[in-house]
Amino acid sequence: MNLSGIVVAVFPGKVDACVERLNALPGVEVHNVDHEKNRIVVVQEAKMIADEVEGLKAIKALPDVTFAEMVYHYFAEDEQFIEAIPEDLDAMTGLPQQQVCVPEYLQD
Repeated sequence: MNLSGIVVAVFPGKVDACVERLNALPGVEVHNVDHEKNRIVVVQEAKMIADEVEGLKAIKALPDVTFAEMVYHYFAEDEQFIEAIPEDLDAMTGLPQQQVCVPEYLQD
């Protein structure tokens, strides 16, 4: 079992819609919502590291998500090796440019 804590930032005014989309993803549960800062904290549960990485990619690809990064990871009894984690998750293709840049309000 793998658990990861993920911080998600969204465009202003899009928090509630993004919470619905996040809760619809398999293994993802929203734990905290900050409407003032447009940030959401989720916990993702996945069977293996590769599933966890794919889940993070799915979160990054959601509409109105400006930033999503894993800030905590716990794994136990994973059949895969740690090398299965890609070095750079930002090397995803097919995302609009606005979704891979960090908005100004997160650069403080």
